Amino acid sequence: MQILRDPATCPRPEPGTVVTIGAYDGVHRGHLAVIDRVQRLAAEGNLATAVVTFDCHPASVVRPESAPLLLTDLDQKLELLGATGLDYASVIHFDLERASEAAETFVEEDLVACLNAKVVVVGEDFHFGKGRRGNVELLRAMGAELGFSVAPVELVGLDGAPATGEADKLSSTACRAALQDGDLRTANAILGRPHEVRGVVGDGDKRARDLGFPTANVNVPDETCLPRDGIYAGWYLRPDGARVACAISLGRRPTFYDDQPYSLLEAHLLNWNGDLYGETARVQFVERLRDERRFDAVEDLIAQMGRDCDAAWRLLGD
Repeated sequence: MQILRDPATCPRPEPGTVVTIGAYDGVHRGHLAVIDRVQRLAAEGNLATAVVTFDCHPASVVRPESAPLLLTDLDQKLELLGATGLDYASVIHFDLERASEAAETFVEEDLVACLNAKVVVVGEDFHFGKGRRGNVELLRAMGAELGFSVAPVELVGLDGAPATGEADKLSSTACRAALQDGDLRTANAILGRPHEVRGVVGDGDKRARDLGFPTANVNVPDETCLPRDGIYAGWYLRPDGARVACAISLGRRPTFYDDQPYSLLEAHLLNWNGDLYGETARVQFVERLRDERRFDAVEDLIAQMGRDCDAAWRLLGD
């Protein structure tokens, strides 16, 4: 997939493209259904395929006080989009100037001049441009003048059939809500894969090591959407491609602290020893094991940590 970041170097591919547009946060199964439609239409018309997305979530610019946490950072989003086989990903730098851009300008410059759009695939409720004036109706009107058609798509539910209502939609919003409720199974079902977060391994206070369970303390960016605090089974992916089963603690360590102001992500790698400091980790949440809890005695916590590791290994060890 060719990633386009500079409008001055747009390829304007011939004979044209089938284009979809959106934040594509999470690149979940609903997104993949749209991309599948893009690819089928492109095959029928012998056209290239493209997605137009953004280098941040637009809400972080237009309403930062209520912007959603991210399911994927930009690098992971582009990796997932690239894995679908799309030909182009146009990454738009979204700022206040872009937010004030007329919908018509976006269509003329980003869809037609840059990507030579022949078909635009979006949801029926898609809106874009200043004041959210752009919609399917505007796209159809402009397409009649500029030489492209519009193919609206229905959003799908968990069963792959068209969604019957808002609560049934495979959406980034639904995935975030499931994660924050601790419903990892639903979140992973929406994504079609384990939820993954990324961060750099830093120094901790070595408490877990003193308890016999050394952990990688993964510093996750504040804008990342994490599951609800708890204990999880998952995978730790190293930069060299190694994948190691792990037991994950996500929380505020109530046995030791009454008022820790933030959740800490700690991954204990099972049957593995080595130095992880400073490396960029990818942590995948596979199964929720239990809620975080406070123990009256450290010995009780140690015993429970052993049981948690055994449970994680039973789930992942094979």
